Amino acid sequence: MFDRLPEYPWEQLKPFSAKAALHAGGAVDLSVGSPVDPTPSIIQDALNASSNAPGYPSTGGSPVFKAAVVEWFKRRRGVAGLTPEQVMPTIGSKELISWLPLLMGLGPGDVVVQPTVAYTAYIVGAALCGAEIVSEDDPAKWPANTKLVWINSPGNPDGRVLDVAEMKAAVDRARELGALLASDECYAELGWGDWDNKLIPSVLDPRVCGDSHAGVLAVYSLSKQSNMAGYRAAFAVGEASLIKGLVNIRMHSGLNTPEPVQRAMAVALGDEEHVAIEKEIYRERREILLAAVRDYGFSVAESEAGLYLWATLGEDCWATVDRMADLGIVVVPGTFYGETSDKFVRFSITATDEKIAEGARRLRDAIGLTHA
Repeated sequence: MFDRLPEYPWEQLKPFSAKAALHAGGAVDLSVGSPVDPTPSIIQDALNASSNAPGYPSTGGSPVFKAAVVEWFKRRRGVAGLTPEQVMPTIGSKELISWLPLLMGLGPGDVVVQPTVAYTAYIVGAALCGAEIVSEDDPAKWPANTKLVWINSPGNPDGRVLDVAEMKAAVDRARELGALLASDECYAELGWGDWDNKLIPSVLDPRVCGDSHAGVLAVYSLSKQSNMAGYRAAFAVGEASLIKGLVNIRMHSGLNTPEPVQRAMAVALGDEEHVAIEKEIYRERREILLAAVRDYGFSVAESEAGLYLWATLGEDCWATVDRMADLGIVVVPGTFYGETSDKFVRFSITATDEKIAEGARRLRDAIGLTHA
């Protein structure tokens, strides 16, 4: 009855986590992307102020929340002209990602496309409704029976950022096929290097989708940029008729975001200061860990944005996972994210300053490098 999905991938990491825990200094867990820093007080205060919420929340979102999303997209994503009817809150982004194919009525004979290196939830959505999953980055190779396409920019785990031309090619092909193009954009405020001070493109950008949002959906989460993972605070934005249909089905299903969380999201979206502060914290952690990972001998690919280092020693990823566990460090094998990633591992920069520093020290000590 419950065998449509395999065992949750992280269960396979438990023996390596146990091995890492035997290290004299304990484990340095760099395998998860869950924020560890406090939720900013401005957001906590907004939640507290809205805690008197005796009635059921609106599935489609409160006017205050939807207005905040519209304004944020204009200010931070370069997308003007959205209307409140195009906005819908979700219970975290993973909830919508996992259930979208089922909400769309997909099933056997339909194809869901995901990136070649893909976040684990896209395949779950296909499995839940019995659709076929195809991992393919080249739009020209997407099958004729494709009904839903997931793109992910910035990507998890690889941190790859799609430029306007790449996103436009994806939208054009999806429209040609009559498929919905859904863009998972949860790390868009966390660009590094060339993307540090530039707006990372959204699928709703007119340079990408033209003067219409038909057939496109942007999914966003405040878990990372605002340390709100525990709030399950996210939203989706797309063509008004699409949002109306999704809201209707979610209303029937009882999938609605609590009003206090919607209010907290509205406040978070209106405050840029806490996002900038958190990004600088992640920048320092990233620079410390990136230098040590490279010193150890890893090659780091992509990793242009987001909260991960996508790295390889040129060996089987599980051998690297075991090698890191010997140092008391827990990382994620690339095979969790696709068959082509069997030589990569993912390091997370969401651990505390102390854990990041300790992980970097162990990597350098392992090869006899001195460190500050």
